[in-house]
Amino acid sequence: MARRLDDAVAALRDRLHALGADVGRAEWLSPGRACDLFHDGLDNDLADAGARQILASDFANLTVDIVVQPSRERRKTLLVADMESTIIENEMLDELADFLGLREEVAEVTRQAMNGEIDFAAALAARVSLLKGMPATRLDDAARRIRITPGAAALVATMRANGAYTALVSGGFSIFAGAVRRTLAFDDVIANTLLVENGVLAGVVREPVVTSEGKLAALKRLAGERFLPLSASLAVGDGANDLPMIEAAGLGIAFHAKPAVAARARTRIDHADLTALLYAQGYRDSEIIDP
Repeated sequence: MARRLDDAVAALRDRLHALGADVGRAEWLSPGRACDLFHDGLDNDLADAGARQILASDFANLTVDIVVQPSRERRKTLLVADMESTIIENEMLDELADFLGLREEVAEVTRQAMNGEIDFAAALAARVSLLKGMPATRLDDAARRIRITPGAAALVATMRANGAYTALVSGGFSIFAGAVRRTLAFDDVIANTLLVENGVLAGVVREPVVTSEGKLAALKRLAGERFLPLSASLAVGDGANDLPMIEAAGLGIAFHAKPAVAARARTRIDHADLTALLYAQGYRDSEIIDP
């Protein structure tokens, strides 16, 4: 695998040079895993297209991710992250529906909403209504199922140690987002609140609902409060409701995203774990904190 990756880097260097770029030597951030290839004199979109073309034609069986971006100021000082299927591997509404024997039905609605096929707020309301009457103790049961995505702890810890402000901005629920915030030490959390009445779920979410517009507004507000340009921000998510903030951020990444999202995002990570977001900012293995 390492030899194959070396060959791919060499082929990419040759391809960029053939397109007219002045290409420097490869710098390995993580030996055999992550590599910087600096170049000048070539438009980033052309560089991205050329790199993907050579990988698709000559290294089709090699599972690698490419991030093409300016090298200046690529270390970001604001992280805004989606939670479900991004920072955690779960979709928590699907986990709750599992207690009712409705996982497959609810998961399909979740998939459609995250792929932008149906309205997010309407889909959320429809799924939450199915939970009406569920004992609130099931929320704790579901929370015990949370699986942190590999690389998430390192991403948050490393960025915070280097002065970044980190926020979890979720269309999911505050009871789970709060637990994830405490586990990973996010600075802030924005999420929806499930209403509970007399010890059971009411089947509704407190207004206003965190939608795609809310996530974008949160990104802009958090940047503004810190007097940061949006170019200093990194936003990551997987669903259609993440696209506006992904497109607005200085570095917006679709992480293992739904097809419609991956097709639109300028930058995506399809294979690696969340440490790829650190490598994309130029962090070396020796600089990454894995708590």
